[in-house]
Amino acid sequence: MTLKVHHLRPAKGAHTPKTRVGRGEGSKGKTAGRGTKGSGARGNVSARFEGGQTPLHMRLPKLSGFKNPNKVVFQVVNLDRIAALFPKGGSINPDSLAEAGAVRRGQPVKVLGTGDLGGIEVHVHAHAFSSSAAEKISAAGGSTTRI
Repeated sequence: MTLKVHHLRPAKGAHTPKTRVGRGEGSKGKTAGRGTKGSGARGNVSARFEGGQTPLHMRLPKLSGFKNPNKVVFQVVNLDRIAALFPKGGSINPDSLAEAGAVRRGQPVKVLGTGDLGGIEVHVHAHAFSSSAAEKISAAGGSTTRI
């Protein structure tokens, strides 16, 4: 005979019947294992009650401020970095900057004016330019194009 799931039974004495509380003083009656008086004996205490300690929802700081869902975070590149990455100049766009490792792919790029191009003629295509960066690029003979 093979053993099947419907043949399985708990071991003798392992399965005891459920204790019926609150059914008279003969067994587990009267207070039914809840002690005498107090909130535990009368009704359920809410899960957020902490025994008189200041509750967690009151201890935590509340939300403050405002997060703008339309905020645009730019990947910034300075002119000295462009001069170092592209010493021959030429046309520069966000894809070429990403290939060079200056910015992350798929995010808007802003060119800032820190540093100097050193006379390198560059034609930069980016999402934004600072005014000083645009002046320095045009002074070096290059051009700026906003995407």
